[in-house]
Amino acid sequence: MAGRERMASMDAAWLQMEEPANLMMITAVLWFDGAVDLERLRAVVRERLVERYPRFRQRVVPGPLGAPHWEDAPDFELEEHLSTLRVPESAGRAGLEALVGDWLGVPLERSRPLWHFHLVRGAPGGDVLLARLHHCIADGIALARVLLSLTDPVDAAAVPETWDESQEAVTPSEPERRPGAPGWLRFARGARSALRKGAEMVREPILAGDLVREGAKGAAALGKLLVLPPDPRSPLRGPLGPRKVAAWSEPIELERVKAVGRTLGGTVNDVLLTAVTGALRRYLATRDAPLEDVHALVPVNLRPMDVPVPRELGNRFGVVFLRLPIHLAEPRRRLREVAKRMEHLKRSPEAVVTSGVLELLGRTPAALERAVVDVMGAKASLVATNVPGPRQPVSLAGSRLKGLTFWVPQAGHVGLGVSLFSYSGQVTVGVASDASRVPDPGALVAAFQEELDALATLAP
Repeated sequence: MAGRERMASMDAAWLQMEEPANLMMITAVLWFDGAVDLERLRAVVRERLVERYPRFRQRVVPGPLGAPHWEDAPDFELEEHLSTLRVPESAGRAGLEALVGDWLGVPLERSRPLWHFHLVRGAPGGDVLLARLHHCIADGIALARVLLSLTDPVDAAAVPETWDESQEAVTPSEPERRPGAPGWLRFARGARSALRKGAEMVREPILAGDLVREGAKGAAALGKLLVLPPDPRSPLRGPLGPRKVAAWSEPIELERVKAVGRTLGGTVNDVLLTAVTGALRRYLATRDAPLEDVHALVPVNLRPMDVPVPRELGNRFGVVFLRLPIHLAEPRRRLREVAKRMEHLKRSPEAVVTSGVLELLGRTPAALERAVVDVMGAKASLVATNVPGPRQPVSLAGSRLKGLTFWVPQAGHVGLGVSLFSYSGQVTVGVASDASRVPDPGALVAAFQEELDALATLAP
């Protein structure tokens, strides 16, 4: 791409949001069965990533009036973005998690395209790919799709059905594809149109009446967000430090989770979020903290999943504030409450409203954006992501993928991220946190597994 291209407003918002103690990186960990051929990996990354998506060979530079722009990086070298690391074989799983945690706190080099892949040798069971990508390139769902576009089906005869859109999938709410939601979709499109036409309303007052009616529900949702009180004080939130930590579970059979949902009532998503809620309750109890409800920021995809990710990538998502019923001790009641609250959010315009807010923040000075982010961030204690991966086994550069976990960044004083990723009939829970807030993410992972076991005993 010749010359410079102004960065889209929502993408710029994520660039400006970055702070030394809270980097705006999306991080993925992919582990393989055996060794990965480095030269084959380079060839795949060059062909399917660098040559297909211009952002992976572009850097960010200031434009007129300081607005960020994209420009082709001079003398781009793939080797500067795909390197190898080694962990001692004696380090085991704990050593790998420590390595990933260390890199969570290392910023990407701003003078180069904002991404880096580390091929980690010596990890137990096989090589690991640690992918770090800046959120200004694209949202988490888009980047997950891009990463998975590097893979191929293990069974050449299998249909490469990568994204599970069934009701049982571990998937965020996606209104464009949910049956019976034409009114919500019309509102979503209308709200986006209203945001684009905001300036026109000032110049053409006759438009104001239509836009007010079109955005009435959105205004109500925005009002609710503005008056939402801050989350209670707890060990989960507060000032952040430079050190990050990470842990993840062994793969969990998805059929086991589905069985709980069928017996007790609820989707796979509801069951997993209930287990997350119970894990947080257990963790807070060990810290002698009040067992009060907290909010999770849940990203919601607003990009149609039945069309390819555009070459220019970018962010197209919103977030909803899900109140987790930590105060409920009984797992069955907790599941019912999570399901009820999720159903309410699915019918709410909150995701589109927050998408519009993020877009507007990208047009404001960085200091004002950070102030708004701090206020909104105080209303949540963690970020929870739910992403469906391939239903069938896949390989990358000829090496079979055994599992994957990834995290989107937090913002403000939110220092905890929980990810749920399904792949080939299994789901993995990953926890990434600020060491000053949750220094032992493995304890949360263990508590999640205990909560899932407790739910399973109620659904024999």
